[in-house]
Amino acid sequence: MAPKDVAQNIYDPDFVKDVFDRCSEKYIAFSYVCSFGFTERWRRQCVAALPRTSSEATRGYDLMAGTGEAWPHLLRIRPEVEEVTAVDISSGMHRRAMDRLHRHRANKIAFIEDDVLKSDLPAESADFVISTFGLKTFNDTQLQKLAALVSRVLKPGGVFSMIEASDPKGWTFRPLYQFHLLRVLPMIERLFLNGAQDFAMIGRYTTNFGDTRRFAEHLARNGLQTEYRRYFFGCATGVVGRKQ
Repeated sequence: MAPKDVAQNIYDPDFVKDVFDRCSEKYIAFSYVCSFGFTERWRRQCVAALPRTSSEATRGYDLMAGTGEAWPHLLRIRPEVEEVTAVDISSGMHRRAMDRLHRHRANKIAFIEDDVLKSDLPAESADFVISTFGLKTFNDTQLQKLAALVSRVLKPGGVFSMIEASDPKGWTFRPLYQFHLLRVLPMIERLFLNGAQDFAMIGRYTTNFGDTRRFAEHLARNGLQTEYRRYFFGCATGVVGRKQ
């Protein structure tokens, strides 16, 4: 069960880890069904948006990798990828990734269980960085630290692409989208997941997050060429770019 004290700091790494460890067994099915398949489409679009590099073989990081649902797209679209190092605070999510999706890709997937903001990733060690649906679990101060980390780990010429569910302000159907996130998803969880409250946090994180424009500004301040992108009327937004 989720903690009863939801007033606690939802951006505390221990809180985030507990939420996603508990979510891990049903995360793949729940996110796909309740997003009407859009999460899968957006992951594919995020990977497709990753700029090209001049390297014949590349290695990189999937930050806040979760269940690794971006990896099939990455390894299919970018056959030059030799290795992906997944970094995630939730060991449960990674176990689910390997058991459910990726055991046959184990030779290309390494895993670091860690709070990414405290991880000791080597400087200029990555040709690319991707991230799908992990940004919302950070507050603005944490996002500033993440932007600095992305800049530090990328090699000169390295590229990045990240995507996050967002608040589509200005869209005609935003009220329905908000109702789905904040009312329908918690109701489904209460009815079909024994009253758990963990997936309901997705809506709360998303509305608090807004969109990736602020994160794009942090990346640019760290010397990265950065482009902000919107997907499906702003229901998801992304950032792509390159380190010179």
